[in-house]
Amino acid sequence: MNIVITGGAGFIGSNLCERLLNEGHNVICLDNLYSGRLENIKELLGNKNFKFIKFDICNDVLDILLRKKVNDVDQIYNLACPASPPFYQKDPLKTLDTNYLGMKNMLNVANFFGAKILQASTSEVYGDPKVHPQPETYWGNVNPDGIRSCYDEGKRVAETMCFDYNRKLGTRVKVIRIFNTYGPKMRPDDGRVISNFIMQALKGTEITIYGDGSQTRSFCYVDDLVEAMIRVMNTSDDFVGPINLGNPGEFNMLELATKVLKYTKSNSNIVYKALPQDDPTQRKPVIDLAKKVLDWEPVIKLDEGLQKTIEYFKEY
Repeated sequence: MNIVITGGAGFIGSNLCERLLNEGHNVICLDNLYSGRLENIKELLGNKNFKFIKFDICNDVLDILLRKKVNDVDQIYNLACPASPPFYQKDPLKTLDTNYLGMKNMLNVANFFGAKILQASTSEVYGDPKVHPQPETYWGNVNPDGIRSCYDEGKRVAETMCFDYNRKLGTRVKVIRIFNTYGPKMRPDDGRVISNFIMQALKGTEITIYGDGSQTRSFCYVDDLVEAMIRVMNTSDDFVGPINLGNPGEFNMLELATKVLKYTKSNSNIVYKALPQDDPTQRKPVIDLAKKVLDWEPVIKLDEGLQKTIEYFKEY
């Protein structure tokens, strides 16, 4: 198949590119390299079935694909949007554009080719949840005018657009809600908690916990997520979503920091700082729908995934 992956040089996107190439597909990777990195796809550039196009999906995607002689597309994975707070807050207007204009452009590309399109939404659509754990039926508790709103509300409107394109135009859409994911090809400077803790521990600097360390997250190793994404894409057209994809194992920040210190053999001290605005206090997915529809649940435990991720970050 011919598969387009936007944000394909990013953390999750590059892992997905590699997996789909290994399965024998033709992969077209679009990325403007705002938070993605050529380093993530350097080993793929020599593959005859891989094409990289540096491009911003807020512009005319269909035109660039046709000019690059991409005349047939079967599937689209839309992952184009920075996912870590320092990157999406750096230019909130750009984040909003990517989620609205970019989503609209990719849906129009899907319609032109008759392709399926999977939108990588996020657990952030639940905001700071008052329902725990979070099922897909929960509408969320999102601040519409905070510093995280460009991402949270941007992803919510992107979902709305997907569902309305499906209802109005029959666009073949899939909407997934990704919970915290980690693993090789993360940026060391992306500001996510696992990369922060690992890099601080490896450098021997203080490990920074925001808040009192009691806030929780559920961490999914990237290989588990990629497997689930492919299974969602290959469901029948009548399955649209949304569907939670994540690991329901729940850990607080102090537990995570302790594990990182253990596996890095670091002597770093833990320090506590004020919790950022609107930072969720709890995050855990209900994955009953994924178990039922996809016959999927994560298999890589946090301890195993952390050790693999630490080995990757040792290169820095």
